Amino acid sequence: MTTTRAVRFDSYGGTEVLYVGEVPTPVPGEGEVLVEVRAAGINPGEAAIRSGTMHEMFPGTLPSGQGSDLAGTVLELGDGVAEFAVGDEVLGFSWRRNSQATHVTVPVAQLIRKPTGIPWEVAGGLYVVACTAYAAVRAVAPAAGETIAVAGAAGGVGTVVVQLLSLHGVRVLGIASAGSDDWLLAHGATPVHYGDGLADRLTAAAPSGIDAFIDLFGPQYVQLAVDLGIPRDRVNTIISFQLAAELGVKAEGSEDASTTEVLTEMANLVAERKIEIPIAATYPLDQVAAAFTELEKRHTRGKIVLIP
Repeated sequence: MTTTRAVRFDSYGGTEVLYVGEVPTPVPGEGEVLVEVRAAGINPGEAAIRSGTMHEMFPGTLPSGQGSDLAGTVLELGDGVAEFAVGDEVLGFSWRRNSQATHVTVPVAQLIRKPTGIPWEVAGGLYVVACTAYAAVRAVAPAAGETIAVAGAAGGVGTVVVQLLSLHGVRVLGIASAGSDDWLLAHGATPVHYGDGLADRLTAAAPSGIDAFIDLFGPQYVQLAVDLGIPRDRVNTIISFQLAAELGVKAEGSEDASTTEVLTEMANLVAERKIEIPIAATYPLDQVAAAFTELEKRHTRGKIVLIP
């Protein structure tokens, strides 16, 4: 096995720049393992990097691979690896923008054992949503009995945030479309539809006030949270970094919780069925452009996952 199939793009652009090419199969270095990838999630941040809109913050090195989420089977060990054996089932993350491939090398410090019973597509789509949700919830310090609004409540990260807040005994106001009402209600959240008049609907849903606000969608919600008078140290966004700095609110996301300890905790919650990771769709690796076309409509409930 001298070559690996991997998602690539040679220039910034839309989904049309994505393709699957042949690259040399990576060789694990010291402290690394070679993983045969069974599933790799896709994420909005990857679309933003590929399009070039985040070039100032996360510049690309072209040509580039793509992806951070992954789950698979260990095929080969690098020097000094004692944490895993060939054949072990693992999940984790790569910071090399390369997980959307058939094979990838990963430092052992970025992998955990896949708990028995978690399907491959869930394991492969776990890292970004789990660690981002964990960071976002931790940032607003939820307490039982509080009311917390979540913008983008039915998306990949949002579905996990809603469930984590519910585990904390929080009343969740889930901002989403009407099509997500049933899912939100089934997971203990109060649906609040986005669009004109949202501020009035939130106020009506929480006449005693909203204690904190988590934005998973865009800057309009950060401004809304401030306009509603929510304390700025209890407003967190995972996407609107510039406005967060201007308004003095928090902007904590996956980078603030990317540890194997957090990932293990979240994976165990999934394995114990205390949290579910909705899978919106799976696509073969060759259909990566179609997968991102669907993702970028921004109406996906849960994760979209590539199956190499």
